[in-house]
Amino acid sequence: MPELPDITVYLDALAPRVLHQSLTRLRVLNPFVLRSVDPPIAEIEGKPVVALRRVGKRIVLALEGELFVVIHLMIAGRLRWVASDAKIPKKLALATLDFPTGTLMLTEAGTTRRASIMLVRGEDALRALDRGGINVLDVELATFADRLRSENHTLKRALTDPRLFDGIGNAYSDEMLHRARLSPVMLTSRISDEDATRLYDAARDVLTEWIERLRHEVGDGFPDKVTAFRPEMAVHGKFKQPCPVCGTPVQRIRYATNETNYCARCQTGGKLLADRALSRLLKQDWPKSVEELG
Repeated sequence: MPELPDITVYLDALAPRVLHQSLTRLRVLNPFVLRSVDPPIAEIEGKPVVALRRVGKRIVLALEGELFVVIHLMIAGRLRWVASDAKIPKKLALATLDFPTGTLMLTEAGTTRRASIMLVRGEDALRALDRGGINVLDVELATFADRLRSENHTLKRALTDPRLFDGIGNAYSDEMLHRARLSPVMLTSRISDEDATRLYDAARDVLTEWIERLRHEVGDGFPDKVTAFRPEMAVHGKFKQPCPVCGTPVQRIRYATNETNYCARCQTGGKLLADRALSRLLKQDWPKSVEELG
């Protein structure tokens, strides 16, 4: 799922293309993509875009008259910028937003349709979509630490909870925890002031570095390679590959459709965390440390 750095770069790329341009037409190509009924499509068409915003992992096009187009990409949704006369791929495209400068196309790979568009009327209705998480880049250490300890979760879950932190998902949380040398399953109630400081610094550094990296990669173009798996990442998506710090093979914990990647030597003192499925299957044969991996 695109996270804060990816959404930031999408907004950067959209600004010169749609800001102060009129939304001439919204074409809904899949009926399930539109998740609202008020305002109707006809009311937003012809309105100029007066601002671009981010609400969590949502991209917001603010139109004249306090009308908003809210795009949630979820896991497989992506945005494409194409010429006005470009052919639209029917199997991938969910909707298009036409402007005098070109067409913004919302696509989604696979068959599970989770990406969505909401048309919203008024600031109050837009604020209702905000889950309340804080932006790590906008707060001081004390605020970060208080929010981290406000509920007793694992660090991984806390960082990715949109009610606690804004715009952090599966990929960048792995990178933050590795940078901070902290276990993803450490409970927030047990984190020391020193560890909280290290995680705060790591979170800000990771987000800042990746925003700049992606901006440099995209340049004046439009992001067309948005992915959670990048070769420059330290541990996310790097199962069995060497940790760039110590060389130990990166490990993972799989659950549902997500996985957590970590370095046992750097983050857990050499201890392997139990993968629910595999550890149940192997039982006593499940290795407990990196040394037992052979």
